[in-house]
Amino acid sequence: ARELGSGVVAVRKSGKLPPPVLSQAYTLEYGTATLEIPAGSIGLDGRSVLVVDDVLATGGTLDATARLVESAGARVIGIAVVLEIAALGGRERLGKYPLTSLVTV
Repeated sequence: ARELGSGVVAVRKSGKLPPPVLSQAYTLEYGTATLEIPAGSIGLDGRSVLVVDDVLATGGTLDATARLVESAGARVIGIAVVLEIAALGGRERLGKYPLTSLVTV
């Protein structure tokens, strides 16, 4: 991000950021969870965003992240992961976004 002159927004689990926050609940294999980003202090409206994560498994967390930044007015232009576990089908869940993985197993 520094080399490109762009920003970084950390997406955190619920309760880790001071309010106000924007939240997105999602379903896990074993229950539910919520992701949050700061509200108001970061202007995402009209911005193009690349979502980056370490692992793509079932795609639930990445899908929730994309929906969260879109709800803040951003446009998700792609998703990039270090490791994709292909057998778990996450790529299919994220089909509307261009997806790049460095390693697929």
